Amino acid sequence: MTDLGSVLVEAATIMITGMVVVFAFLSILIFLVQLLAKIAPADPEVVNTPTPAQAAEKSSDTVQPEIIAAISAAVNQYRQRRA
Repeated sequence: MTDLGSVLVEAATIMITGMVVVFAFLSILIFLVQLLAKIAPADPEVVNTPTPAQAAEKSSDTVQPEIIAAISAAVNQYRQRRA
């Protein structure tokens, strides 16, 4: 059986090596992202065009009677099955 002290030293060495590698990788990653932000052009302003769902929502503030009827029928059917 090996000495406990040498095992702890080896574990500490591996831990410190791993932490240094992760720190270096993250530092390089941050540097590259900042460099890319400076090099790459900014996104052009997007004109806020409404999506079809938003257009339908804005066009009518009331719910269509067909939708109300469908929901009511579904609720009634659900309640009949549960009772």
